[in-house]
Amino acid sequence: MLEIIQAGGWLMVPILLCSVVAAAISVERLWSLQRTRILPKNLLAQTWNALKQEDFDQQRTRDLRAGSPLGHVLASGISNARRGREIMKEAMEEATTQVNHDLERYLTALGIIASIAPLLGLLGTVVGMIDVFDSLMLEGAGNANVLAGGISTALITTAAGLSVAIPAMMFHRFFLRRVDELVVDVETESSKLVDMIHGHEDEPQQ
Repeated sequence: MLEIIQAGGWLMVPILLCSVVAAAISVERLWSLQRTRILPKNLLAQTWNALKQEDFDQQRTRDLRAGSPLGHVLASGISNARRGREIMKEAMEEATTQVNHDLERYLTALGIIASIAPLLGLLGTVVGMIDVFDSLMLEGAGNANVLAGGISTALITTAAGLSVAIPAMMFHRFFLRRVDELVVDVETESSKLVDMIHGHEDEPQQ
């Protein structure tokens, strides 16, 4: 393995760094984007029961806000519930936007790595081919083994770049899809809370 890295030349260094960063981001996002961490089970029901029992003070609101992204959105709505349905919805929408931003953390970097890794590999191949042709100018084309070995070495960086870019792109797309699904679920749960608190406002007057 070390021989392959050395054969690829100095451009293998940024490619390897990209692979380490991409792997670290993927592991971190796999951990952070677990559904149970974003939308704890029965959180909405527990929050509503506490509200009905008037057992919801400022400390409990702070704990709810800090507990999970869904809790952050629900706490924003509860803090503005007395200001009316529309104000409550606006506060929760703003909180959801912030949650969406937090869930997409590091994904831009992962996308950049997926884009530049094959370019670094291609650059390494071009640099390697330049060295091959320089050797041809000095030694001539009589030694086919030297020519083949030089081309093989030049192509190592392309293979390395694609090996980093392909999984990085797959994980990038996967995480974006996961974030979209989680944000939709957060919005659904927050809408339920609005209806629970202010649902009577939409009922026709008797």
